[in-house]
Amino acid sequence: MLVIDRTKMERFAFNSELILPNCQIIGLNCNLIIFIKKIKLMKKIYTILAGLLLCGSLSAQDTFSIIAVDPATGEVGSAGASCVTGVGASGIIDIITDIIPGKGGVNSQAYVCIPNTNLQNAILRMEEGLSPQEIIDWLLLNDACGSQNFDPAYRQYGIADLDGAGDPRTAGWSGNLTDDYKEDRQGSNFSVQGNILLDVSVIDNMEANFNNTNGTLADKLMAAMQGANFAGADSRCLASGTSSTTAYLLVYRADDDPNDPYIRLNVGQQSPGIEPIDILQDLYDNFLAAEDFELNNKLTLFPNPATSELTLAVDPSVSLTKLSIIDINGKNIQTHTNFNVAASEQKLNVAQLPAGIYFLKVESDEGATSIKFVKQ
Repeated sequence: MLVIDRTKMERFAFNSELILPNCQIIGLNCNLIIFIKKIKLMKKIYTILAGLLLCGSLSAQDTFSIIAVDPATGEVGSAGASCVTGVGASGIIDIITDIIPGKGGVNSQAYVCIPNTNLQNAILRMEEGLSPQEIIDWLLLNDACGSQNFDPAYRQYGIADLDGAGDPRTAGWSGNLTDDYKEDRQGSNFSVQGNILLDVSVIDNMEANFNNTNGTLADKLMAAMQGANFAGADSRCLASGTSSTTAYLLVYRADDDPNDPYIRLNVGQQSPGIEPIDILQDLYDNFLAAEDFELNNKLTLFPNPATSELTLAVDPSVSLTKLSIIDINGKNIQTHTNFNVAASEQKLNVAQLPAGIYFLKVESDEGATSIKFVKQ
């Protein structure tokens, strides 16, 4: 029998929630939930998993994910996806990841228990002040999951935090009995990991996109997810032509309440052939648009679709600081920082861009926003 951890269910008691038009209220099948701070529709959803967690227990939570910190802002974030089935609209977000705002976070995957006792213990050790590597060392000696007979050789972890001086630390673990292809890889402020992957390209692409994307921690995490957006990233989804069945993006600012993250985007389990990371990207774009509604009202981008030139019309009250063209994989294609401050329109040459979908990221004295456009 699956026992629902009520403490963990507190994660669902957010102060704000936006339900998309094709998402139904608790008790029905709800595939897409976007939690946007300060949009208050519901306060308590303790029962969201009651009719969804029907699988009894997960013996193999095969996943690719990334956990990261931003030492400049104190933000902590996590993103991931899996070809797991049986999780319904709840997805994997509250199974594999947990974050202490302003401090750090842990991703725990591969043969997990529900509730994820190893994840809970890792967060307790982080609260006690252990470093990422010390937490992993402790977990290997104190495995608390009955799946695979308490054997840490089946587990996979990624941990990132900020030490007492605000400097990033990372560590990872992939047990030798975790399903192939498996790997964890650390950078100065992130850990990316996956198991039952198609091949090493999943980790390579996620790492490259994270490192090569300019912007916020959320921008970089979303770009990392796009790096794994191809058929069979989780190899079990190869036949259906998708990377996974479910995906998420979670970011906390340093001063966020644990029950009220800055960004919580969750794509529940999708039908075969529907790409969760594409949906996640749309949710993220919608989040940015909702967050910067006032700024968006002062900007007009045309023509859209474009062939050779884009024009950004800017309200006189807005002072631009930077314009960036970013492709669908999160890669920065163009950056512009020199503007005629007296001009109400800024021209951008896009003639050399391959046909496809892009985002114009606008940074100004009133904040930042992204506008989607199509290059024909």
